[in-house]
Order: sequence, then C-alpha cells, then structure tokens
Amino acid sequence: MNRKEFIKGSAILSAAVIANPISLTSCGLITNNKESRDVLRIIKSTHEMVGTLPIIRAFAGDQNDYVSPFVLFDEFGPVDINKGSEPLGVGAHPHAGVTPTTYFLEGSGHHKDSLNYDFQVNKGEFMMFSSGRGAIHMEETGNQMQAEGGVYHGFQIWLNNPAAHKFSTPETYVHKTGAIPEIIKDEYSIKVVMGELFGKKSPAQTFSPAFYYDVNMKKNCRLTIPVEATHNAFVYAINGKLELKNQNELNPNQVALFERGKETIDLFAKEDTRILILGGQPLNEVVYSYGPFVMNNEEQIKLCYKNYQEGKMGNPKLVR
Repeated sequence: MNRKEFIKGSAILSAAVIANPISLTSCGLITNNKESRDVLRIIKSTHEMVGTLPIIRAFAGDQNDYVSPFVLFDEFGPVDINKGSEPLGVGAHPHAGVTPTTYFLEGSGHHKDSLNYDFQVNKGEFMMFSSGRGAIHMEETGNQMQAEGGVYHGFQIWLNNPAAHKFSTPETYVHKTGAIPEIIKDEYSIKVVMGELFGKKSPAQTFSPAFYYDVNMKKNCRLTIPVEATHNAFVYAINGKLELKNQNELNPNQVALFERGKETIDLFAKEDTRILILGGQPLNEVVYSYGPFVMNNEEQIKLCYKNYQEGKMGNPKLVR
C-alpha cells in the first residue's frame, strides 16, 4: 500500500445514527430498580466497507463521553467465505496512539505487522495490537479460510491509549481461548475478555481500567452486571432481543449507552441473546484523530504522519 493511500476507508470520524423512536415493550424485568443505571440513548449501526471487508460500525470517534476509553467499534461479517476465494481484508496500514483489538466469534484471520509477528487469530481468541508511537499491520481472512471456507465473523474495537502512553513501545498480544476466563451458569455464560467480573479476571493488560464481556443469555434470563459508578458502560446486541431498564428494547446491531453514577446494569433476554458489554474509566482527554492515528492534539498527529512517511513505523511493502 502506498504511504499516501492508507487514509482511504480507514478514517474513524463518522456519526452513528440514533435509533428513533426507542422501542417500548412489555416488562420482563422484575422491577425497574432505582439503584441501576438508566439508558442514556440507543444508537443503531451503519453498514460500511473497510478495504474489501463489509463491516457494521457502531461508532467511530463520536459518542466519546459515554464510550471512552473506546473510540471505534466495528463488527466484521458475518461473511460466508467460499473455498479458494480471494482473501478479504485491509492491506498494510499504520496505527499510533491506539490499541486495536480483534476478537473472533467464527472463522479465523491472518495478522502480520512491522513488529515481526505473522500468525492466524482463531475462533475465540483475542488479539491486542498496541500501536503506541506507531506500527504497521495488515488483516485479512488468510490462507486457512481460503483453504477451508466457512464463516468469518468477529469484532475490531479500538481502545484509546491515555495521553501518558500515546508514544509507548508498540506490542502485539494474542490471548488464546483457554486463557480467557469463562463464567458458566444455567441461564447464561460470560467470557471475560478484558477486565474482571464475578471473581474471574482476564489476563489482558490495559493502560487504563477497561472491561469487555462476551455474554450469552438464554430466553427469560435476568442478569445484573456490576459497574464502577464513575465508569462508562455500553451494550451491543449481536443477536436476539434484550430488554433494558424502563422497557427499553435493544435489537441486533444496536448499542445502548448508559448514564454513569450507579453501580449496576439490569438486563433481560426476551429470547436467546448474545451481547457484548464494554466500558471503563473515561479518559477525559481530547481525542484528535486522523485516520488510524488517535492522539490528543494536532502536533502529535503531524509527528505521527511524518514518522510514517519517513519509515519509522516500518515498511508497508514488507507487511503483506
């Protein structure tokens, strides 16, 4: 990829669409608990293309007051990959100041970067590409999907680095399926991808407090999730139908943002439902972005672009 082309299709500045009106439904929650969080708003995702890959974008650079420390949320696929088909994905491109994370629900992907990592990320695995002062990577469906076919489906969600770590040393981490703790009950199961929940703690390390839970709920399951009162929290529906406080209904590909100030979130599954719950300590810092560079001011962005042009983030021709 030409150094001047990396911005195309990768800018994080966009506007999510508010789901209007908010659906009201018969109440499945036992009570509307005054001690649990209220829904601030429900937003619906947009369908876009990144490289040759179709994605569902929940937010990108907007809603920051209530999604920080996250700054971008994409669901890729689900896409049916035929055996022998050309790989789908995004060619070599840089990042700086942000940690893109990748989590596979189905299929696998090929990751290669300027830090000399070249591997497959498989179903149930969680990858963190902590770009810091700048590094290059590429992402595609890869040889395994090309040889076997199947469903390619997962999430790329960007975790913003705090100001003190914008120019940290780049690192790549992969957490295998067995390393991600799981809570299994009769009515629900939860994978603690990041953070800590119900005594289970993820091995994933972050620069600031953050959590990321993959939750499967059976029909009529009621679940209360604890959250630090000062932390942000939001819920994304993958499938099924979820009822929230005050009879708010969350449908697939919608995001519920919650008010802060209270320490629990109440959930009720009207049918078998899978959701992601994310959040953490708001950074309360200016977000200044230019494509895949996420910084705190214009001068830092200019420095990142200069470093990329001068090859200090690596050679994109070697990351293919």
